[in-house]
Order: sequence, then structure tokens, then C-alpha cells
Amino acid sequence: MTASDPPGLRQPKSPPPGRGRVTLQVIAERLSVSTATVSLALRGSQLVAEATRNRVREIAREMGYSYNRSAASLRTDRTNIIGVGFHDITNPYFAELLAAIEETAARNDRSILLGTYAENLDRQQRVLSTLAEYRPDGMVLCPAGASTAENLLPLVDAGIPIVQLSREIPELDLDFVGSDDRHGTNLAMEHLIGLGHRRIAFLCANENISTGRNRYAGYREALARHGLPFDPALVHFDYGTRENGLKGMQKVLDAENPPTAAVCMNDLAAFGAMLGLRHRGLEAGADFSIVGCDDVQEAAQWYPALTTVRNFQDEMGRKSAEFLLNRIADPHAPTQRLLLTPALIVRGTTSPPPR
Repeated sequence: MTASDPPGLRQPKSPPPGRGRVTLQVIAERLSVSTATVSLALRGSQLVAEATRNRVREIAREMGYSYNRSAASLRTDRTNIIGVGFHDITNPYFAELLAAIEETAARNDRSILLGTYAENLDRQQRVLSTLAEYRPDGMVLCPAGASTAENLLPLVDAGIPIVQLSREIPELDLDFVGSDDRHGTNLAMEHLIGLGHRRIAFLCANENISTGRNRYAGYREALARHGLPFDPALVHFDYGTRENGLKGMQKVLDAENPPTAAVCMNDLAAFGAMLGLRHRGLEAGADFSIVGCDDVQEAAQWYPALTTVRNFQDEMGRKSAEFLLNRIADPHAPTQRLLLTPALIVRGTTSPPPR
């Protein structure tokens, strides 16, 4: 307020300068420091005292400064962006993986750029090409069903660091984080066989994806190990969704010699299978045993709660991000491969076969 202002009134503030007018030099002059100090402070550099970093950031916010990421990436050859390509984000399993990746990335001052492509190879190609246009420092990918090495070669040839997560294309020498899916299905089968089940179905088997091949192989191995016959009528092939789990349950219940239990490709298929039982007036755990795979948060909330194979999505997502950050830092390091050991979580959907 000036001497000529009426009491109680203030002159209106000048409008804040436009974002394009606020530069590092403007902030530096305001604080009487060098532009280099401002630049380092805004990037969180430990070369600048914490008090100065905080003051620079405070003034930058007040002045409406907008960080020019594109210009910075040209200077440093880094965008601090991690691309993530998933075939399905509606499946809570992948949402949990994404949350762990994003949390780890954020702790390392990286941002996430997400693309999804269902199980469609043409869409996957378009999405991955678009992600690449943003010049991410690297990508975490879960390939669409039926993907081959050829589908990822354009990214590999472009020198983009890649970590495969959950699913893999074995022909590519890329970092990989996943679960020991064959072992997980063996855990489920041993549990059901131990309860006395001898006619066990497999719902949503899928040999177009590595997880599907490995889980189905574990099912076949367990049958052979216990001398139980393999019956194709007890296998339903499809992607693991609620709808397909329901359809698969209806199919195997209509078999000439129906099963008393089922292992499902994932928890979504198991949820659908439980609904399929209810369509027939049956209940999981009482009339029929069901084991899922993944142990998404929803699995414990169903009634009855789902017996399932826990794949430790939090650790998988975190490790995939860490692997990628390591690969970005050292592109020529030996390839890393991590298979987490799953665990069987017994809840209410499994019991001895009804007499």
C-alpha cells in the first residue's frame, strides 16, 4: 500500500509473468545466484545446499516457472521418462504391477508413460512406436499374446533399454522379471491332489503367452507325476478373463465325466469360474474346489475367499523398474533374469471332493 492509497485498500498485484517469460536467469536474478545453481537446484542436485534447493523451488513455483523437459533432454540425452507397455490394465494384477513400477520410478525422479494394446499385435506395434517417439530412457513391457522377437526388434535395434515383465519372448536376450509359473501350478495341483481330487480341470489355458505355456505345463506335469490321466475335455483354452472363466466352468461341468476341482490361469478366470458354479446352483469350496493364480487384492475379499497362488506383484514391479534403471545406467551390463518363487495361499474355495 502506498501513502496515497485509501486506508484498508491495496493496489492489485501485477499479474504473474507468463510461463514463457520465466527463465532460469529470471529466477537467478531474483535470488542473486547463478543460473547454474538454479538449474542444479531444480534437478535436485546434492551439489546445492538443501536450503538453497528449497528456496529455488519455492520461488520457481511462485513465479510460475515451467520446467522445459524437451530442452533439458536435448542437453542431457535423458528424458527421465520410463515407458510402460501392458496388454491389459483392467486386470488388477497389472494395475498392481504398474503401481509398484510407478512408485519405484518416482523415488528415482522418473515419470511413467503408459500405453496399452490388449492382445492385439497391430495395436501393440502402434502403441510401442508412439511410446518410442517420446524418447523414453527405457521401457518395461509385457508383450501381447502371440508376440515374437520380430515385434520388439524395432525397439531393440533403436537401442532402447527394455525389461520384459511377467511375460517374455525367450528368443530375445533382454532383462526379465517374472514368477516361476510352472512351480506355481505345481503347488496348486499338489494341494488339490492332496485333498483327494483326481479329476482336475484347467481353465483358460493359453499357449500364446509364456505364462500360459508354463502354467499349463505345470498342470500336465503334476498329472503325470501322480499317474492321473490327462483328459482334454477338462481343459478350456482362452485368455484369462472373468467371462472366459465362466464359459470354461460351464464347459467342463458338461463333460461326460466332470471334474471336482479346477486350476485357473489367473484370479480373473477363477472369479468367473466361481460365478459359473453359481449358475449351476453350486458353491466353490463346498461343492467344487477352485484355485486361482496371482493373489490380487480382490481374491481375499470374495466369498468364499479364493485359494490362489501368490506371485508377489509388488516385488515384481519394483524389481522390473530397478532392472531398467540399472540397464539405463549401464547398457552393456550382463542380462539380468529374476524368477520369483510363488506361494500357495489357502483360503475358502478348496476342500476335499464331496462324497
